[in-house]
Amino acid sequence: MYVVLGASGNTGHIVAQNLLARQQKVRVVGRNATHLQSHAAQGAEIFVGDLTDSAAITKAFDHADAAYVMIPPNPASTDPLGYEERVSDAIAAAVKNTGIKNVVSLSSIGADKAHGTGPVVGLHNLEQKLNHIDTANVLHLRAGYFMENTLGQVGAIRAAGAAIGPIRPDLRLTMIASRDIGAAAADALVSLAFRGKQTRELLGERDLDYNEVATIIGKAIGKPDLKYVNPPDDQIRVAMVQMGMSDQFVGLLLEMCGALNSGYMRALEPRTSRNTTPTSYENFVAESFVPAYQQQSAA
Repeated sequence: MYVVLGASGNTGHIVAQNLLARQQKVRVVGRNATHLQSHAAQGAEIFVGDLTDSAAITKAFDHADAAYVMIPPNPASTDPLGYEERVSDAIAAAVKNTGIKNVVSLSSIGADKAHGTGPVVGLHNLEQKLNHIDTANVLHLRAGYFMENTLGQVGAIRAAGAAIGPIRPDLRLTMIASRDIGAAAADALVSLAFRGKQTRELLGERDLDYNEVATIIGKAIGKPDLKYVNPPDDQIRVAMVQMGMSDQFVGLLLEMCGALNSGYMRALEPRTSRNTTPTSYENFVAESFVPAYQQQSAA
């Protein structure tokens, strides 16, 4: 039995679907049963629970052989790091209490740092908590910058006619599609080729900077002259809060972007065939960004 946390999210959904496609027994965990129904239709067992509830997560892990664990984002939280700590405490307690043998965790580039990386500090702490559980084999997948992060540019382009963000325009990022993370996690869970405590970076198809991102998006949506603008953080903060994020969460995001901009937060592994994933940003834009842009245009 495999347990998948965050099974209605970007990566967890892919993990669950990959395991189910291989005829595996899967228990999907989330806060909303409705959002898990697509997995139930494929034969998954549904478990509804709050990831900050250690008793619930322990029950979800009962009689399981392996689990995919992650901390879902909570952009409305006024105590985002406290929320991350409660989730990682609950996950660690469940792993320890049930004696589950194999865990794949979603982590991030920069999780080697104990501070100064915004929300990634919570992933560093999750890694540390799992690493202290002697009975579990744990693989931490340290993913690069999610391509899905650029979907926020749909609104910026509609409102301002440009891509806008806090990342340096010339900073080359290891951009990855969440579906490639989910596929890698599912492969790791099925093969169980890891022992002890291990980390593995996932660096996407290639490195890209935001000038290139704007060029690729612009070509796809019929705006070949689309530019990327990097305004001061205080302007970015106002816009993000207006989008519904808490001021505290935005502060952490800006800290993370500052850590990326300075090079403090970066990939540690050289790029290889093992940590390179297949989905190009061009394909992501065609399959995900363009439909989102067209939908907002129609609305």
